[in-house]
Amino acid sequence: MKGSVIKFLCFFCLPVLFYSCSETKSLEEGQYLYDGAKIKINAKPPLTHKKEKELRNELETLLRPKPNGSFLGIKVKLLLYNFAGKPKGKGLRYLIREKLGEPPVLASYSAMEKNRAVLQNRLENRGYFKDTVMLDTTYKGRKLSAVYTAEIGLQYTIRNVVYPSSPDSLSQQIARMAPRSLLKKGQPYNLDVIKNERARIDTRLKQRGFYYFRPDNLLIRVDSTVGNQQVDMTLIIKKSTPEEAYKIYRINEVVVFANYDVHTDTTMDVATLPKFQGYTIIDPDKMFKPQIFSRALVFKSGDIYNRRDHDLSLNRLISLGVFKFVKIRFDEKDTAQNKLNAYYYLTPTEKKSIRFEVSGLTQSDDANGGQFSVNWRNRNIFRGAELLTTTVYLGYLRQNLGKGIYTNTTKLGADINLYVPRVIGPVKFQTNSGFIPKTRFNIGYEYFNQSAEYTLNSFKASFGYVWKESITKEHTLEVLRVNLVNPTHIDSLYQLQLDTNIVLARSIEKTFIIGPTYNFNYNSQLQRNHNKNNFYFNGNIDLSANILGIASGANAQKNGVQKTIFSVPYSQYIRGEVDFRHYLSFSEYTVLASRLTGGMGYAYGNSYTMPFVKEFFAGGANDIRAFRSRSLGPGSYYAGNRDTAFIADQPGDIKIEMNTEFRFKLFSVFRWAFFIDAGNTWTLRYDSSRVGSQFTNNWLNEIAVGVGTGLRLDISILLLRLDLGIPVREPWLPPNGQWVFDSRNAVINFAIGYPF
Repeated sequence: MKGSVIKFLCFFCLPVLFYSCSETKSLEEGQYLYDGAKIKINAKPPLTHKKEKELRNELETLLRPKPNGSFLGIKVKLLLYNFAGKPKGKGLRYLIREKLGEPPVLASYSAMEKNRAVLQNRLENRGYFKDTVMLDTTYKGRKLSAVYTAEIGLQYTIRNVVYPSSPDSLSQQIARMAPRSLLKKGQPYNLDVIKNERARIDTRLKQRGFYYFRPDNLLIRVDSTVGNQQVDMTLIIKKSTPEEAYKIYRINEVVVFANYDVHTDTTMDVATLPKFQGYTIIDPDKMFKPQIFSRALVFKSGDIYNRRDHDLSLNRLISLGVFKFVKIRFDEKDTAQNKLNAYYYLTPTEKKSIRFEVSGLTQSDDANGGQFSVNWRNRNIFRGAELLTTTVYLGYLRQNLGKGIYTNTTKLGADINLYVPRVIGPVKFQTNSGFIPKTRFNIGYEYFNQSAEYTLNSFKASFGYVWKESITKEHTLEVLRVNLVNPTHIDSLYQLQLDTNIVLARSIEKTFIIGPTYNFNYNSQLQRNHNKNNFYFNGNIDLSANILGIASGANAQKNGVQKTIFSVPYSQYIRGEVDFRHYLSFSEYTVLASRLTGGMGYAYGNSYTMPFVKEFFAGGANDIRAFRSRSLGPGSYYAGNRDTAFIADQPGDIKIEMNTEFRFKLFSVFRWAFFIDAGNTWTLRYDSSRVGSQFTNNWLNEIAVGVGTGLRLDISILLLRLDLGIPVREPWLPPNGQWVFDSRNAVINFAIGYPF
């Protein structure tokens, strides 16, 4: 009976299911499913392979509409749409059809003919004049695809470019821009380059006071009749250009409405109002100190109008973070003297805000828990555009140690940050960016309790600066940073474990860190672009008590005595860390992401080892994903059987890690990825409790490798990630048996956001 049922499903139900999912099932009589288009290029003389590929790719981006999307050659969303049929209500079939499915893209001759005209126009814009694009169609059942054939000859090139030579100041300024022109002799004719040249000239003129000039005032006349597939270009100022476009304008008055809304009276005579450092500040409620405007605004009375200063002032006002809307208007004050009044209309944002956050956490080391936090912000707390942020949090974590043993961790803390939009202190940062340098003050406290075993009290404070060169480059300098960790109430039974486990003892040792840090970050993706290659770099150097240790003559490793502050030995070390990433984009959702990261910490003078909180760890959801969190290494050391015993955090002084991940769109909001992770940590010095942990010439043979795949749910504001990692190289095994592939050791990681 069972065999008969299987035969019934195979020979009857499957064909029915296939028919119900047919790609062309929902088409009406006379309709054809649009199956995409191909572009053929017949060039005489032939183009190089690279140039032909670039031209074809450019033309393909112009084709509309796009055919139904497919995965591995199957139009999954279209099949779901057809499978659901026509639902009668908003049930499951409606959800499948309208939310997961996609209606068929129908072939339309008018749309294909429009594509042909668009392709023809684009070729002309690229210098392929008097050439032809032909349209043909092919049928396969009820599917239709288009074929566009471009018959092209030689691409026209630029022979001469002539700039204006009239004696007026506008023509002379344009003529001076010729040496850096985008229009180069011998280069192919390109309409986009012509437009960019007009925009370039307009930008340069705006930086030299020609406020009323517009790109449309400039005409670039092209003569394609000069022969030899060449063109001559002549730049001409249109006769319709208004008189004011020929004039250089200066700034007269700078007026700031600091608390503007639609009811604000803007008709007063600003010339009669008091000024602060040359600015007229209208702020009846005294919401802001006038100094913030003198630091943010670049224009001053008497300056020649400059678009760069115009944009710089706007960006700085926005970066203050206290204004919801920022607008500027220029009015011509004196026609005879060519002067402009600049009016800034600033609408403050909400001064105070509070946010509550609840988060859940699950880790690959069998730890589960969550955290509740309250975040309070006060913008402009001292009327100088300062930002005060206060966070209070309570977290709980329960971890299964195996054999029915659990440990509970509770932490309670507060963190306070104050950002002041100016440099406080004797230092100066020269920056022409739209971001005002900020001074940052931080203070925080955390109470940490693990079951009845021990408690930790952690205090931190810092003072430093944050400044940006541009939107992609940021510097952070902590001039002074203090961190004190003090364990208390250590249980007597737990103390016995500390006496026999040096790694466990180091995790709760007394720590006093005092010194500066510097961090540089570059991220090309912060600036919107369509580059095929994008880069990320973060470099950090961390110093503690270097000058203090040298001045006090600390040498604990030689004499066995550590000097203290507040009865706590201070740490003396140098630590550096780098993180380099490369993103190779094949399309909007198809990316090959790679990362090379690592660092090293060296303890000396007053310290025997690096502080535990400054050590490096390997393994986890954002690290080498085939190994449990912070459990890998160091070196060839193995902490125990992962299936039967708890693996404590394994710190190292050196870390090297490499990751590569291929990401692509599955369908709708679902993404998929395949990845390879490799790396490890090591100690600088010999560790008798962890034999094999020291960095040696054999380090390459101690690299751990993991492979895996993962599903991602990208809902724009949140990305949920589920990765499965499998170890394929375990460095603690004998050299001839390190390469393994055992799914029994697979690690599942659930996380938020991409790993890098």
